[in-house]
Amino acid sequence: MSWDRPFPQPVPLPRRRAARTLRDAGNYIRDLPESERDTPEWRLAVQMLIDAADDRGPMLFAKMGMERALNRKAADVINPDPTIASLESARRKLPSARRRH
Repeated sequence: MSWDRPFPQPVPLPRRRAARTLRDAGNYIRDLPESERDTPEWRLAVQMLIDAADDRGPMLFAKMGMERALNRKAADVINPDPTIASLESARRKLPSARRRH
C-alpha cells in the first residue's frame, strides 16, 4: 500500500494547498466534518483512494472521485436549498398570465 503515489496533476482543494499525493487527499477528507465525509460522493472518493493506494485501481479514478466530491460541495454552496430550485422551476412553468411578480 502506497499513500505516497502522486496524482498526475495536483487536485485543487478549497482553503488548502493542492493534493499532490493520495496521502494529501486522504488527510483532507479526514479533516472534513463527519457529516460531510458520510456523503455518497466522499465515501466513493475514499474507496477510489484506497483502491489506488492498494494498486487495485487507477490513479485517474482516485482523482475523479476527489473532483466529483469537491464539485458536489461547490454545487451545494451555489444552491444550498434544493427546494429553491424546485420553486423557481415551477414558477417558470406557470403561464405568464397567472404569474405573480
